[in-house]
Amino acid sequence: MIIENLTCVRYKSRPNRFTVEFIDNNDEIQLAHLHDPGRLKELLIENVPILVEYVEDYYKTNRKTKYNMIGVYYEDYWVLLNSSFHNKLVEELISERKIKSLTDYEIYKPEYTYGNSRLDFLLKDKKDNPLYLEVKGCTLVIDSVAMFPDAPTIRGTKHLNELINIKKENKDSAVIILVLQNSAKTFMPNYNTDKNFANTLKEAYNEKVTILPVHITTSYKNNNLILEYDKILPLKFPDNV
Repeated sequence: MIIENLTCVRYKSRPNRFTVEFIDNNDEIQLAHLHDPGRLKELLIENVPILVEYVEDYYKTNRKTKYNMIGVYYEDYWVLLNSSFHNKLVEELISERKIKSLTDYEIYKPEYTYGNSRLDFLLKDKKDNPLYLEVKGCTLVIDSVAMFPDAPTIRGTKHLNELINIKKENKDSAVIILVLQNSAKTFMPNYNTDKNFANTLKEAYNEKVTILPVHITTSYKNNNLILEYDKILPLKFPDNV
């Protein structure tokens, strides 16, 4: 995936959960929409370079900002910080057959309601067998270990429980965790931040729900952020899970 026509500016502050202040190339303070509810404390540091895109038709809507925040520079790499691209990226990965365990599947329907949850995708193979798929984005990496979540997620645990129930009904289910930092070498649920999610992910693993920590590498060239599939990371669990 290529996200085009971006501008590199400097991060200033985060007035609220979905808004950031930045200093543009004229040293003026501007606002951008942040489409990521995570805490992101290790990433959003004053004066760090960030990438923003200008929204051409912002005035036609009720938007309060002219820009979207797209990425942040962290430890020599760019990190995607806009979850609106997650499902688009997964669509590309599936259609281009990048993920080996999903090569037999096509996207049948996005945002599929099952039980009490709206899952990101319903896939089907050539024999019309369904696979129910949820997508999560991971930006927290410590000592080469990617960890999710970086804030408690009741919604994320609910989705995992739905995938477990689907598997118990003898249907296939899976979760893709998009690991969006180049330095990641393994993936582990973040027990210290959300032990319920970590324990539920282990239960999902035991119930044979497919868990796919998909490593995405990023680079920035000619005002474009380039996202590329790397591999499936090894999955580990903390000793207390």
